[in-house]
Amino acid sequence: MSEPGPAAAMPSAKQQLVLTAERLFARHGLDGVALRQIGAEAGMANKSAVHYHFGSKDGLVQAILLNRLHHLNFRRGLLEARAPHRDLRRVVEAQQLPLIELAEDLECFYLPFLEQLLRYDAAVSPLAALPDEHQVSHQAYVDRVGALIGHVPQPLRDNRIHQTSAWCVHACADRHRALVSGAPVTPYAVHVSALLDGLVALLEAEPSAETLAALRGSEPARPVLHPLP
Repeated sequence: MSEPGPAAAMPSAKQQLVLTAERLFARHGLDGVALRQIGAEAGMANKSAVHYHFGSKDGLVQAILLNRLHHLNFRRGLLEARAPHRDLRRVVEAQQLPLIELAEDLECFYLPFLEQLLRYDAAVSPLAALPDEHQVSHQAYVDRVGALIGHVPQPLRDNRIHQTSAWCVHACADRHRALVSGAPVTPYAVHVSALLDGLVALLEAEPSAETLAALRGSEPARPVLHPLP
């Protein structure tokens, strides 16, 4: 008979607050949860535990983002190292698959949490304060994809890159909700492949004559878009 493995380490008080806040913000929105409620549901006796550890709600939101960001960027780096730079599907997969994978973890509420952040005005979004290292990494992804869809004029090109990233978050958050509720979902392999099909199709679709005419008539400025985690 084999020896039992070591027990999983209990999360620290700070980590427990982060995970509890991620779940509550995902379900109720950033403005729908009191900081004291987060502390109580995390099992904290101190009613000011969130303020003690994070200073404010903004500090807590940043901690939730950073809690997953290192893992996401590490996975992306591994996938990017194997992705041919001229293969749009593989480039997109390297960027999005680490997020797509999180939907399969029923204890991880990061994707529906990100959905809440996408509702914020870009000028005040917590996403604007992500670390410089991530900002540079995301811009490298934008540049790689942009070079592969050069037939799409600006600002449509940047808009499409941002839209596909947001679409991926929404699609995977929907899948996570279905999994948590026990609703039927498509097999994982089909879900991933079909989602990548859609993302790539949107990115490389030829702009219609109508769209090009509208673009010439409006002369829009190139958008300033904050990177998604």
